[in-house]
Amino acid sequence: MHPNSPIGRQLRLHWFTAATAAAAAIAIAAAPANARVTRIVIDSVAPLAGQSIPYEQIRGRAFGELDPNDPHNSVITDVKLGSDADGKVRYETTFNLVKPVDMSRASGFLWHDVPNRGGAGTIVVDERELGDIGLRSGWQADNAGNTGILANRAEGTNHWVAAPIAKVNGVAVTGQVFGRIVNRSGAASQPLMVQTNPVPYLPATLDTTKATLKTHTKETVDGVVTEGPKIAAGDWAFAKCDAGNPFPGTPIDINPANAPGNLPVHICLRNGFDANLLYQVVYPAQNAYVLGVGMAAFRDVGTFFRYEAADDLGTRNPVAGLVKGTAVRGVSQSGNMVRQFIFMGLNQDERNRKVYDGAWPIIAGRRVAANSRWAQPDGVLELYQQGSEGPQWWVDWPDPVRKQPTGSIFSRCDTNDTCPKVIEHFGSAEVYALKLTPEWIGTAGDADIPLPRNVRRYYVPSSHHGGGAGGFTHMPAATGTATVTATTGPSCPGNNFGRGTLAANPVPHTEITNVLRLAMRDWVLNGTPPPPSRWPTLAGKTLVDANKKAMGFPSGVPGIPDSIFQPENFAFPVFDYDWGPQFNHAEASGVPTNVPPVIKKVIPMKVPKVDADGNELDGVPTVLVMAPLGTYLGFNITAEGFHRGQVCNYVGGYVPFARTRAERTASGDPRLSLEERYANHEGYVAAVRAAAGKAFAQGFLLPADRDRLIRQASESAVLR
Repeated sequence: MHPNSPIGRQLRLHWFTAATAAAAAIAIAAAPANARVTRIVIDSVAPLAGQSIPYEQIRGRAFGELDPNDPHNSVITDVKLGSDADGKVRYETTFNLVKPVDMSRASGFLWHDVPNRGGAGTIVVDERELGDIGLRSGWQADNAGNTGILANRAEGTNHWVAAPIAKVNGVAVTGQVFGRIVNRSGAASQPLMVQTNPVPYLPATLDTTKATLKTHTKETVDGVVTEGPKIAAGDWAFAKCDAGNPFPGTPIDINPANAPGNLPVHICLRNGFDANLLYQVVYPAQNAYVLGVGMAAFRDVGTFFRYEAADDLGTRNPVAGLVKGTAVRGVSQSGNMVRQFIFMGLNQDERNRKVYDGAWPIIAGRRVAANSRWAQPDGVLELYQQGSEGPQWWVDWPDPVRKQPTGSIFSRCDTNDTCPKVIEHFGSAEVYALKLTPEWIGTAGDADIPLPRNVRRYYVPSSHHGGGAGGFTHMPAATGTATVTATTGPSCPGNNFGRGTLAANPVPHTEITNVLRLAMRDWVLNGTPPPPSRWPTLAGKTLVDANKKAMGFPSGVPGIPDSIFQPENFAFPVFDYDWGPQFNHAEASGVPTNVPPVIKKVIPMKVPKVDADGNELDGVPTVLVMAPLGTYLGFNITAEGFHRGQVCNYVGGYVPFARTRAERTASGDPRLSLEERYANHEGYVAAVRAAAGKAFAQGFLLPADRDRLIRQASESAVLR
């Protein structure tokens, strides 16, 4: 491969001779053995269609063991409480490996993808056309919903980890856990959910006098809670009930041996649920999984397929000796896992080898909650959820607001030279609802934190979480008009959060993802640096206080009331929680005993500055934002329910421009109409062509995507 190949050029395949592979395998086999993946089981092998190179998909499970006294593992909360009689901690986890059938056609690059909430999947066709190897394996060890362990472990496609439960002298630990029920009414019983999966911990007892069930009539974005009536212990039960099986209903099964079949935990109310109230239950729980074991299992699977020739029983690694470069990658929740994985020092295996050369956390600005007792890895930073604790930045930086020690995500790997090359990219929704900007400016928010040489950061302005559908459609496809209702607006992620009042934001991440896919490979395999980082900064005066005036947001944009910019409705802040003395707040590890936690401080966010249309000014050049059809927002407004009028969690919005000046004047819209901007269809296509040329020239658009976008704009109905 040419060492200086540009991003826009398709990377050439690496070719490995059989002799080279054999020599590498012999060298690996001669290495000493220690705690690791000890056995792999292949459950199925099947062809994988869609690309020109014949591929096969191998599904299986890996069995491994950890030494809890090894410094590589001692960072794991409760790891010693999960050990067997011989002192070792054991796990079982799923994996899915895709590779060319003829490995002489493999590129040598391995993507290890982190499942999002256990989800199945594999590398995309574009990566298979390059001959890449795709690996996906379990990490989330909470055994609930999509991460639940199947009765027949050889079946299914979702990913899980069978990890031990923490025990002291053979007795399972117990502790306080909380769950929340919001925007639900009708049925007499409701499940305890976190995001879309069940709260993963069973009650230690069905005695409701040992628990508390409270109601909230209001919760503001900045953490002010108005409490409603408490539900008496005799008026609710851990049970399922309905009209045909009224209160107290059928008690739930709290035997951990039957999990996950006995999840989710249900609450039955004598008088039913009121959709105007939020219900919060705190109860003594059992089955405290040693969640960090799942993180170590992911490490061990990655290092096995990279380095080992075979397992202890002689089962061959199907890609032994053929992996030249690796990258770990995750999106949203699983991208947060990548950041936590690096923070915990897990990019060094137990034989002191670097596991991944590269890391690509996508739309992920925090660390996942997966290394404290009773953590809820499915959480999305709603009130009282962990995830913002400790350093979220890449270089050592003070944390004076929370009075935590100076540190970084790289603090551990910097000491042993195992930090990967990192590419991270975000959209606007991560700023408004996922508490992103302290990663850029710290908790004090008074200076831009520098990036180390091995990190690149790309911000896609005015975009939705993960990007929108793209295209050049002026009016929302769902309605054909600018009007969106509480039933047609986009669904807001989170625990039954609601829907938005604004149309879905179409600004895509497709094009930047296509660029960064090749950039990561080229950086790892050839040392070719990616394009320069692009994101809003304090120094550039494009990162400002989270209010309408500082942002420069225009008044009178249809559907956007001034009330959304008030602190109680806008830009979710970071909360400095007090989880109790047994919780390490810098590490986000240990045992939380304050449940729910006290909010000690509210750390306000900064947000990007916008132009006269309300579109963000700084970040990666994006065609649809540079040649806009409307205002593209990283936030939406909750239409109905408990969160009405607040930022609708992490979904973006879109407000189209008026088509003509007359329409604009009639509606009082301050933004220029399409005709005032572009005159006609040809004028709009010319604007798209200029925007695409600019993005391409700066290295943020591949030639094929540039040509496709211009063609789509030409074929669109804009101003026809």
